[in-house]
Amino acid sequence: MLSVLLGLAAAVAYGSGDFLGGLAARRLPPLRVTAISAASGLVLLLVLLVVVPGTPSSAAVGWGVASGVAGAAAIALLYACLAIGPMSILSPLTAVVSAIVPVGVGLLQGSRLGPAGWAGIALALVAVVLVGFVPDASAPKPTAAGLLMALAAGVGIGVVLVFLDQTPADSGLVPLVANRVTNVVLTGGAVAVLALVAISRRRSPGGGGAGRAGGAGRAGGAGRALPTAHASGTAGPAGMPSVARSLAPALRLALLCGVADAGANVLILLGLRLGDLTVMSVLTALYSAVTVVLAAVVLRERFTRSQVVGLVLALAAAVLLALD
Repeated sequence: MLSVLLGLAAAVAYGSGDFLGGLAARRLPPLRVTAISAASGLVLLLVLLVVVPGTPSSAAVGWGVASGVAGAAAIALLYACLAIGPMSILSPLTAVVSAIVPVGVGLLQGSRLGPAGWAGIALALVAVVLVGFVPDASAPKPTAAGLLMALAAGVGIGVVLVFLDQTPADSGLVPLVANRVTNVVLTGGAVAVLALVAISRRRSPGGGGAGRAGGAGRAGGAGRALPTAHASGTAGPAGMPSVARSLAPALRLALLCGVADAGANVLILLGLRLGDLTVMSVLTALYSAVTVVLAAVVLRERFTRSQVVGLVLALAAAVLLALD
């Protein structure tokens, strides 16, 4: 029962972080949001590491680093496939695969569920699809590349849970710190490289307005804030305070996103050590339901009929898994 509560709490934290990150990405490039949130999450984990110490070991650090690499690759693939679209198909596909992978591994490791547990897993997987699917008759059909990247992203996210489940029970939060340091290095390095590419393109001969626009687009938006400042006539030191003030809310959202995400990681690690990989993976996959509810409450977005059915099934799945 406790592991089910931890799984649901992790889903709430993940969903909240996803919502906050989505809001931040409206003002900042997604990769930059990912790097900022990774850094703020690392700060929280370092503080918690003092309170909940663990025994460092090669296994703890190794599995943590491996999960960090898998997570960073999965996020990159997720962004890439969502950019290709359509999101209404690729997003729920990724979520379902991310749950199926650890479920399969858990079964191979000897996980045993009763009828209620299996019914809960089945309902949860259907709920993930219904909550994430938004019918759009005008949306293009998914390409083979988009489908493959969505599948790979789902596998990567599922592998993160599998790797964390392999960490020693006495390692405390050491694996999560190793995971987050890896994320910070990879995402921060990617942001730095893209920023340098954008700067070199602006400084290159013939890198006028057209060159700047092209650089910003290809660099994932790494240089978007500067062209905006130039266009408004507030370039240079005098314009920087106004640019900083306009980006401050997005920065705060990105920081909070990292805190929520790190908190979710702590909850899921505790749940994995107390409970079952199969159950935890399915429960945390319900995070999208939390994101949808927050979007409806905060942004006044409307539920579709399929999303309402998905939310009801998600609640039913949680009850069945708790009763198993």
